[in-house]
Amino acid sequence: MPAPQAHPPAPPHDLPRTLGDLRASGWESVPVSEELRRNAMARITSGEPLIAGVLGFEDTVIPQLENALLAGHDVILLGERGQAKTRLIRSVVELLDEWLPVVLGSEINDDPYNPTSRYARLKVADEGDETPIVWVHRSDRYGEKLATPDTSIADLIGEVDPIKVAEGRYLSDELTLHYGLVPRVNRGIFAINELPDLAERIQVGLLNVLEERDVQIRGHRVRLPLDVMLLATANPEDYTNRGRIITPLKDRFGAQIRTHYPYETKTEVAIMKSEATLPEGHSITVPEYLEEVIAELSQLARRSPHLNQRSGVSVRLTIANYETVVANALRRALRAGEPAVVPRVSDLGAIVPSTQGKIEVEALEEGREDEVVSQLASAAVLSVFRRRVTLQDPATVIGAFGEGVVVHTGDDLPAAAYLAVLADLPELEPPTRALAGPDAGESPAQMAAALEFLLEGLHLTKRLNKDASGSRALYRRRR
Repeated sequence: MPAPQAHPPAPPHDLPRTLGDLRASGWESVPVSEELRRNAMARITSGEPLIAGVLGFEDTVIPQLENALLAGHDVILLGERGQAKTRLIRSVVELLDEWLPVVLGSEINDDPYNPTSRYARLKVADEGDETPIVWVHRSDRYGEKLATPDTSIADLIGEVDPIKVAEGRYLSDELTLHYGLVPRVNRGIFAINELPDLAERIQVGLLNVLEERDVQIRGHRVRLPLDVMLLATANPEDYTNRGRIITPLKDRFGAQIRTHYPYETKTEVAIMKSEATLPEGHSITVPEYLEEVIAELSQLARRSPHLNQRSGVSVRLTIANYETVVANALRRALRAGEPAVVPRVSDLGAIVPSTQGKIEVEALEEGREDEVVSQLASAAVLSVFRRRVTLQDPATVIGAFGEGVVVHTGDDLPAAAYLAVLADLPELEPPTRALAGPDAGESPAQMAAALEFLLEGLHLTKRLNKDASGSRALYRRRR
């Protein structure tokens, strides 16, 4: 789900515009937790997904989130980077009612039936049923803050506004207050990303928000009984080492839900394809086996002893590698003047820059990042090759590589060079065509990609030798 809209739509014209009209319409005010519960129940009853567009959590995270919302609990999502924690939180906004009435001019979304701020209380008392109201879109009922060590109580809760004091108001006047992020999403959802990074003294300031549901600002004798659903995220590494959530605050969250990376390669492929942004205006076809290789690389990285697993291997790695491989294939097609863009195994050499910033090698492996990435790519190709390819007559295929027979590959070679190989070694065409699939037709680019994958698989299964130099490779008979 995208971030809340910068410019929400205009409210329908037929909505009530005064407090009297609102009462006459029969509209009822309910707490945010009840509003979310009601809309979550409606989705569950109708069979709709509670959270759309988040894959891989259907049987794990989503049921726990459903329970938390039905119970009316504040939630903390605990997981490594790139596990869709922020996306999950932002998606909860869609469970709010689309429009909410507030007192016109209120800074904290005052309920016309039960105003909280001094401004709204005075306005309703003075104007009664003629009190004007406006309708706030659900996207404006969401606030988000990335916790940083310099975050202050004033940022979250509020502070005395010196400008209002200079205008002649007394310090004791509640109207001198400038409300922080939390009061401004009253009757909505407030999210804190990376909560352990918030200074402990600032976390103390959230205790009343979570339990007593009020805030107190400076020395003012003002209580704001806020109605806020609080959601937070934390990284397990930060959660236990670099920072911590103070025990009283942790105790006040009703639910702690553990997120995770995709368990299956096919799920990672689905996420990768839905999130990647590919160049437009070109005929781009990524073979299914290569999609699996890119996703499998991330899966293997999460189990690799050469990488620091405490920092995690984000799904963003998979997406970035996918986009990079396509970009490298596009560059080749542009230079060769080919209309079709089809990535090959040799394009995997281009993923080193898109991988290095998203993984952390163990101390003993420092300086070997390129080698570690290359090993992961080879292991991914081997895994997918074994899963996808069964040679009907391996002896005939291997026998095509007689004495002195070599095949050159590279990410800069045109597709025609691979078709010439198939013409010289017809024994390679049946498995190549089977791998390319029935939809490949007579596409030279898809046949070239399938042949290169076949050759690399034969090498990794120790049936062919390979001499590599950069993105170029030479395959020949084993001795």
